[in-house]
Amino acid sequence: MTRLLDDIDQRVYPTDEELLHRVLTPYRAKRCEYLTSATVTAAGDPLDGGRLGAACTFLIPESCYIDDTGHFNSVEFNICFNQMAYYLMAKSVKESLVEPFSRWTLEQFWTRQLADVFITDFKSTFRTAMRGRHFRGEIDIADIAEWDATDLRDALVILRSRCRYWDEQGGESHGEIAAAITNPPEN
Repeated sequence: MTRLLDDIDQRVYPTDEELLHRVLTPYRAKRCEYLTSATVTAAGDPLDGGRLGAACTFLIPESCYIDDTGHFNSVEFNICFNQMAYYLMAKSVKESLVEPFSRWTLEQFWTRQLADVFITDFKSTFRTAMRGRHFRGEIDIADIAEWDATDLRDALVILRSRCRYWDEQGGESHGEIAAAITNPPEN
């Protein structure tokens, strides 16, 4: 039986500035720290009708890779997704929000943040053009699967997520992204 979200104990975590600063450290040298805030909402387990997601704000003062195109594009979509996903994973570890992250330490996450998280499927749709300077976004985890190591394969965590972005001028885009986390910490 699927439980209604209203019936689940909902926990809301405002932006953790220290954690956000640490999550964005790999982006600092390239001057592409786009995520400015992220409010995480956890309500039960995503596999049981619950929700794990974040409502975010972004600021892109200038593109890190190209002259100003005047609009939000697929490269920026991907960078913003990565920043939301990394923050949501780090917050899940820190607050023990959902398995398997509740068994990890932050140090274990930092070690894996860049080296062991791979996008395996990426679909983005741009409904209407966004200006791409100041805008909002959100991410929701649709599914988390975890496999232990066997003789045939290494241990693996798979996340399936949905995200969307919008601006005040009516611009909108959304996507579905799957990511694999290789080398997860042993239980």
